Amino acid sequence: MKISLVTATFQCESTIGDCLASVARQTQRDIEHIVIDGASTDQTMPILLQQRSAMAALVSEPDHGIYDALNKGLALCTGDIIGVLHGDDVLADERVLERVAAAFADSAVVACYGDLVYVAKDDPARVVRYWRSGEYSESRLRRGWMPPHPTFYARRSIYQRLGVFDLNLRIAADYNTMLMILLARAGTVAYLPEVLVRMRLGGVSNRSLANMLRKSREDLWVIRRHGIGGIGTLICKNLSKVGQFIFRPPNKKQTS
Repeated sequence: MKISLVTATFQCESTIGDCLASVARQTQRDIEHIVIDGASTDQTMPILLQQRSAMAALVSEPDHGIYDALNKGLALCTGDIIGVLHGDDVLADERVLERVAAAFADSAVVACYGDLVYVAKDDPARVVRYWRSGEYSESRLRRGWMPPHPTFYARRSIYQRLGVFDLNLRIAADYNTMLMILLARAGTVAYLPEVLVRMRLGGVSNRSLANMLRKSREDLWVIRRHGIGGIGTLICKNLSKVGQFIFRPPNKKQTS
């Protein structure tokens, strides 16, 4: 089983090396790593070029944001399974993709996901937030639940059938795409109850008040588009983040 992993980068010179290393040490050998760079002007490209032999594809050109870059990557994927790993994130341990492949060994599984930890931007060893996803159910979507996108994997066939990221959404296109896949009722959704990704704090949606407000507007539009609620669902979605600052991962080995 081949897993395609798409990484979008832009000005990631301080983090892309860790990202690439986390993919290189995976025990799952059939990996297709596709990197789409948005014409970075720092040292991102020299670092990527040093590791070019480990990538199935490397593209560097101007784009219209992260979702445009991810769509370019999706178009190049040939694997059975597709996942996304951002340029400033890392896979939590060397067996993450092996466990993902094992989940998809069941032909009924169309998507899987796991837990995620947010780590301090300048100290990746320090866990700030723990996103424990929990088991999937459609009723939870109406209470604002969603899995962490960097832990989300789906069969390439379902992307081919349902489409890619909506470029009209600048921040919530990942939420929209995951809902599209989860609500397709095309098969089983598997939960891996362990940390799959370590994500550095500092994402686009939280960089400014304007971005936070835009994210809320886009989230509400997505919620209504898929018919899973309204303002109450959005409020629950935002409040659900509070617990992420309280709980901590139970298994230190996978998050250290």
